Amino acid sequence: MSVVKASDVYYDPYDFEIDRDPYPVWRRLREEAPLYYNDEHDFFALSRFDDVEKGLTDWKTYSSAKGMLLEIIKVVMEQGIEIPPGNTLFEDPPIHDVHRSILSRVFTPKKMLTVEPNAREFCARALDPLVGSGGFDFIRDLGAQMPMRMIGMLLGIPEEDQEAIRDAIDEGLTLDEDGKPKLDMMQALSKAEEMFADYIDWRAEHPSDDLMTQMLNAEFEDEHGSRRKLTRAEILVYVNNVAAAGNETATRLIGWTGKVLAEHPDQLREVAENRDLVPQVIEEVLRYEAPSPVQARYVTRDVEWYGQAVREGSVVLMLNGAANRDDRRFPDGDTFDIHRKVDHHLSFGYGLHFCLGASLARLEGRVALDEVLKRWQHWEVDYDKAVQAHTSTVRGWYRLPVVAS
Repeated sequence: MSVVKASDVYYDPYDFEIDRDPYPVWRRLREEAPLYYNDEHDFFALSRFDDVEKGLTDWKTYSSAKGMLLEIIKVVMEQGIEIPPGNTLFEDPPIHDVHRSILSRVFTPKKMLTVEPNAREFCARALDPLVGSGGFDFIRDLGAQMPMRMIGMLLGIPEEDQEAIRDAIDEGLTLDEDGKPKLDMMQALSKAEEMFADYIDWRAEHPSDDLMTQMLNAEFEDEHGSRRKLTRAEILVYVNNVAAAGNETATRLIGWTGKVLAEHPDQLREVAENRDLVPQVIEEVLRYEAPSPVQARYVTRDVEWYGQAVREGSVVLMLNGAANRDDRRFPDGDTFDIHRKVDHHLSFGYGLHFCLGASLARLEGRVALDEVLKRWQHWEVDYDKAVQAHTSTVRGWYRLPVVAS
């Protein structure tokens, strides 16, 4: 491998100023430091499409077993914490394959299509009262509502409790003013157990046709060859994982869709006139603004990138958000183009840990945009009132009000 010349580029995933628009820094990383090292936080980063894709598929070298967030991996390494089983994002085979197979029975594209009418109903409930008001908030009025209702419906959580759960999940992910998580990992896990334990116990006595009942009844062969059902602890982790991913990714996608189309009024006008374009618009938004743009991995063996050694025990950030704009893969990658041919991007990961909820997130993004366009054909962001969210894993907006017509 050729050695890349030294660069003075600086990247810090906890720096709010960088997070506001990381793409200039990520472009410099791709060109000047394709293997980047941050001494302060002790991590490496890969940013080119082919490199990130390779890293995401090589789970034996770049392991998820200690977590997928930089701060969690550090805590697990320093304190020797055991991550509870059931979170497929924090597992490698063989246990990952066992747990993923249970969820994969539910999150299939075919099954997700059956819930599209529910998604449209939730959108209508959120948007109809706002028609004629002159505008709405892509996050508060839609992005924070419809995905929450959808995942609550799938899990069988009563509507009156869904907002509290969503807000608790947000708190667990949000960074404080110093760029540090508000809750440590053990606090977040404890809070999740408090939120979902009663629902699981109640559903065990009152089975339904929801995901929680399916998890309670699922029988499988575990990594030791034993035929069994999920333990209560495994189900708690499962449910928290599904609720967090189901709320966060789609919410950020809906927000980015509103913002990016507002910034490209000609393309907004085109899709408003031809809503058959909605699916490819959502795919380009996903490429252009990945809702979860950074994935952390623990390195299990010594490797070399661009003439530099990466030792066993290191942490590598796979910058899939940067990779999605790599000109080597997507010509003029920093340009938003709803007619771009995207064979595959990395916004939902790739390989072993490809997002199980990708079909649901795509459905929610598509339905949300289509339902907005039924009511408004043009909008502009009120940036004076817009607020960007800063979390440890996803990137997007906390408030995104628009003036709409």
